[in-house]
Amino acid sequence: MRKIGLIGGMSWVSTRTYYEHINRAVQTRTSKLASAPMLIESLDFSELAALSTPEQWHHASTVLSESAQRLAAAGATAILIGANSMHKVYDAVAAAVSVPIIHIADVVGAKMRADGVTNAVLIGSRNVMLESFYRKRLVAHGVSLMPPVMDNVAEFDRIIYEELMQGRITRAAERTFKTYITTMDQAGVQAVVLGCTELDMVIDVDANVLPVYDGTRIHAEAAVDWILGA
Repeated sequence: MRKIGLIGGMSWVSTRTYYEHINRAVQTRTSKLASAPMLIESLDFSELAALSTPEQWHHASTVLSESAQRLAAAGATAILIGANSMHKVYDAVAAAVSVPIIHIADVVGAKMRADGVTNAVLIGSRNVMLESFYRKRLVAHGVSLMPPVMDNVAEFDRIIYEELMQGRITRAAERTFKTYITTMDQAGVQAVVLGCTELDMVIDVDANVLPVYDGTRIHAEAAVDWILGA
């Protein structure tokens, strides 16, 4: 099996989820005693949270690029960035190493295209919902995205950073997202894309009013495909 590298710590909660998903999938597809060959570098997210200025994002691109270089030097044959929002610096990180960086939005978009989904709503942190770096990747796979409802953006961002990234789950957050998804269903949306690696903590991925494309789970499956040479 080939070795995968994970740039983690953004947050530690989602890094734990990646590790679990990847190992469970490897066991399912190989042997109950198998473990995924992985290298994980857990970054200090306090230095990378709530970025806004070009200088801060440049610093983030340097931190992640150097992390990718260390993982590649240690033997990773492909790398994941374990955070949707940090894919804003994907191009810089990909240019810093010779091994592939598996883009989360590309694998989500490919799965949606294979499933025949042509329109969806994207839920995530503020920069994922409002900026183009993630949205344009899905659109490139033929997925039309509903414009973000601005009244919800700040509250979603607050829940993600102040609750989920700290490992907190509240009924209020569950109700907030359930109401939003129900509203999107009534508006004729085909599916929901979870563009935040912690959202599966408060959104039922497997039994919801709309099909839910959990980026973390799909990204992890793509990593397993790479590990197994699928």
